[in-house]
Amino acid sequence: MTKDDEKARAANIFDVARLAGVSHQTVSRVLNDLPNVRPATRERVEQAIKQLRYRPSPAARALVTRRSRTIGLITTGGPDYGPSSTVLQFNEAARQARYAVSMASMLKSDPDSLTSAVELLLRQNVEAIVLIAAHRGALDAVRGTELGVPLVAVESSGRSGFHSVAINQYQGARHAVSHLAGLGHTSILHLAGPADSMDATERVRGWRDELAERGLLAKAPLLGDWTPASGFRHGTELAANFAADPFTAVFAGNDQMALGLIHALDAHSLSVPTDVSVIGFDDIPEAEHFSPPLTTMRQDFNALGREILDTLLAVLADNEVADPPPAVPALVVRESTAPAS
Repeated sequence: MTKDDEKARAANIFDVARLAGVSHQTVSRVLNDLPNVRPATRERVEQAIKQLRYRPSPAARALVTRRSRTIGLITTGGPDYGPSSTVLQFNEAARQARYAVSMASMLKSDPDSLTSAVELLLRQNVEAIVLIAAHRGALDAVRGTELGVPLVAVESSGRSGFHSVAINQYQGARHAVSHLAGLGHTSILHLAGPADSMDATERVRGWRDELAERGLLAKAPLLGDWTPASGFRHGTELAANFAADPFTAVFAGNDQMALGLIHALDAHSLSVPTDVSVIGFDDIPEAEHFSPPLTTMRQDFNALGREILDTLLAVLADNEVADPPPAVPALVVRESTAPAS
């Protein structure tokens, strides 16, 4: 096999779209010789096809001309508050736009499961697919799949290679740490989410960078699993070693872990926020009813759901779409944070 043959086999419709600077839908329209593509755009796509020696799959040719007013939605990971809220708002926005949504949900995002989910949705004649990706593996699995329809990913890594909508987890984490540092805290721990979570990775990165910019030490993050139980487990260990290894603040990767953490600290006679300040992330509806009410970073999942649909509809309309800038979570100050004692 020659190098050109290897290149041809490796190229897919996403590679052509990236090289030409257009949407996947535009590439599909050119492949099917459909109208409503500007001559200059068509020429760019054709040049990219030649340069990459791209050979379209039957799916890339066949699916573009069908109009089902149905969108495929793939979700990966557990039923956590953020993704579940995003799904709910996206479905509502799609309904208002008179689109049906066909869903495929999975706990794991291995290539075989993703491929099966994509094939299932394509057999239902969806016009496009939305992927809400909890783990990097989901992006890796779908990146090499020939879809033949537009794809919008909801992910926070910024490395997807296709249309992406996200909330800025990195800046949200920096704001959380900045709030604690502004209260005089210099020993700020981080209770992080799972290591394979893109959101958790971005929050760890923001925590580290904000501490580094302020000349503060970042100890190894504590790895949780988004559940209150993992927050309680780590909180129990921290409280047991508090005299030997004191700290004054914890940035928890989500509100549920913050709940378990506060419970553990209280059980070991450490007061929040007198002894330890705690800040969470998400602003779940219960956060203002914690004891004490939780300071947290609010993510606007309602706006995210609408933004996903707006981006997708622009792509379906064959517009050359720029991904919207990720929104930054808003600080909500309640009673779980206070000046360092």
